[in-house]
Amino acid sequence: MSPIAVPLTIAFPVFDPIAIAIGPIAIRWYALAYIGGIVLGWLYARALIKNEKLWGGPAPITLPQMDDFILWVTVGIILGGRTGYVLFYNLPFFIEHPAEIFELWKGGMSFHGGFLGCVAAVMWFARRNGIPILSLGDITTAVAPIGLLLGRLANFINSELWGRLADSSVPWAVVFPNGGPLPRHPSQLYEAGLEGILLFIILAVMIRMGALKRPGLILGSFIAIYAFARITAEFFREPDPQLGFLWGGLTMGMLLSVPMIIAGAILIVLARRRAPTNALANQGTP
Repeated sequence: MSPIAVPLTIAFPVFDPIAIAIGPIAIRWYALAYIGGIVLGWLYARALIKNEKLWGGPAPITLPQMDDFILWVTVGIILGGRTGYVLFYNLPFFIEHPAEIFELWKGGMSFHGGFLGCVAAVMWFARRNGIPILSLGDITTAVAPIGLLLGRLANFINSELWGRLADSSVPWAVVFPNGGPLPRHPSQLYEAGLEGILLFIILAVMIRMGALKRPGLILGSFIAIYAFARITAEFFREPDPQLGFLWGGLTMGMLLSVPMIIAGAILIVLARRRAPTNALANQGTP
């Protein structure tokens, strides 16, 4: 389908949603985004664990433990993301068509559900392996923006989750092939910049400044900053058609993000009240 030419807009570069096809086997960009996010996040997490200066001593998580945790968090993200989408975004449809709950290749994942699944994986794995839950949460959320960035780029490639209608003051507006003839905000790219690039930079700077020495600080900061970024992006993103706008013009993404701001703020305050781990280790040293 050729893009529609509209003044002061960018013609959507139509991508093939299938990245690799070998006979009947097709690998989509969205799947590659998940795989790439997990692999790159795992490599970054290993680098953080090996840098003892960031922790004020040996990290509370070993490299073999992180290698084992990857499978746990992957399952948590997929199960949580799908469950969240079913419950938060399209429950009436899935009640009538329960078999489609398992048809993941048709799309339909929720970040908030995936995050809760990730939290469950962190808590379960940490308890089973004697790892501090907050520290494992810190390192997991420190690498999470990588996956968010790739996921939002995949949304753009798939021409899905596009933005609201844009006026002539937005010269970078895009006419999406399946979004009608009018230009729209490329909200997927806004989210990629806010939830991916900006959030990654903020957390990376905090880590370099010693945030990992205060368990829960990176976790709380990720939760709160992501929520603010998501709420901001929702002002430009078209609501899901089956839900539309909710109370007072709010969207489901906004409503689900509000509790995250509160939870993140609590974690930040508690983390700031704790002495840094290296200080605790050195207490009583002459």
